[in-house]
Amino acid sequence: MRTRVGIVGGGPAGLLLSHLLHLRGIESVVLEARSREDLESEIRAGVLEHGTTELLMETGVGDRMRREGAVHRSVNLQFDGRRERIDLEGLTGKTITLYGQHEVVKDLVRTRLEAGGEVLFGAKGIELRDLGSEEPKVRFLREGEERELRCDFVVGTDGFHGVSRKSLPDRVSTEYERRYPFGWFGILIEGPPSTEELIYALHERGFALVSTRSPEIQRLYFQCDPNDEAGNWSDDRIWAELHARLDTEDGWTVNEGNIIHKNVVQMRSFVCEPMRYGRLFLAGDAAHIVPPTGAKGMNLAVADVRVLSRGLTEFYASGETELLDGYSETCLRRVWKASRFSWWMTSMLHRFDGDDAFQYRMQVAELDYVTGSRAAATSLAENYVGLPMERGFEAQAKERASAS
Repeated sequence: MRTRVGIVGGGPAGLLLSHLLHLRGIESVVLEARSREDLESEIRAGVLEHGTTELLMETGVGDRMRREGAVHRSVNLQFDGRRERIDLEGLTGKTITLYGQHEVVKDLVRTRLEAGGEVLFGAKGIELRDLGSEEPKVRFLREGEERELRCDFVVGTDGFHGVSRKSLPDRVSTEYERRYPFGWFGILIEGPPSTEELIYALHERGFALVSTRSPEIQRLYFQCDPNDEAGNWSDDRIWAELHARLDTEDGWTVNEGNIIHKNVVQMRSFVCEPMRYGRLFLAGDAAHIVPPTGAKGMNLAVADVRVLSRGLTEFYASGETELLDGYSETCLRRVWKASRFSWWMTSMLHRFDGDDAFQYRMQVAELDYVTGSRAAATSLAENYVGLPMERGFEAQAKERASAS
């Protein structure tokens, strides 16, 4: 098999990149280890930044998102017995959209297949070879047959545990990681919304989050032991914990419902530098992980592939490699800023092992300052709705053109 761009991983990053390349007339093949059914049924959170929703709409895959997604104009921070609203739209002119990542994946899969795109599900035992050459290769096993995909470029969008990042030689990459001593216990429920807007809560028992998906489906989380298992929690115990952390003295309470999904989300910050080796480019979770508190994971992946698609477009149009050569630097600037924001939100809203009463009061004071200062609230809002997709990207291109 031969293609221009071989994409390893059929999550939102890989599928969106394939779609963007298709719109520019660039052939690609997506290899995904899971079946289509398994891929589309994996429940993942989905807070979409303003820029992400705009890109999906501009490229023709956002119609269902617009119909079914929930547009939120603000978020709430709950602490010290009160709830304060951060007016995202008023402070930035932008909003966010709640629409599950698995729903984005469904839309992208359908769009690629309807356009005749090659998305090969069930591709196992993937190996990347000759990454330093002008024709890298991807070997894989599908339907009992060994196959080889020859490419101009390989893009690894196969997540933290995938083969792509592991294919980088140790001598060329540096990995930065912080593991958090807690996880999130998440539930998806069938029931009425408790609130029209997100609620992030700091409580002495730990963090909690209320997220409205639709009039019928809600998503809730609370801080837990990272080694805990969903099966250890009965429905009654879950609701008791959520009521303890979220119910307020004025009578507001979490609406209960039928729990249809439970899971424990691990928490880590991780960045791999650089995001390129030879003809291999990393994007999304293959290159970086952020704790979900800042709602940045899928949005960073979207930003990565947007930058990469432009670099590949320039290469095939003119043979120029300047944008491709700047890919890692451009993306990492945004990645590190998103990592900082996610770390800050996590630190401000979670109880850490060994925290004492003094530390708790410091967290309350921080939240009091953020919600009481327009400047601080604007900083949170700017980061939450999304920093510019490619800060400095166009300016750098213009500077290079002027210099030449």
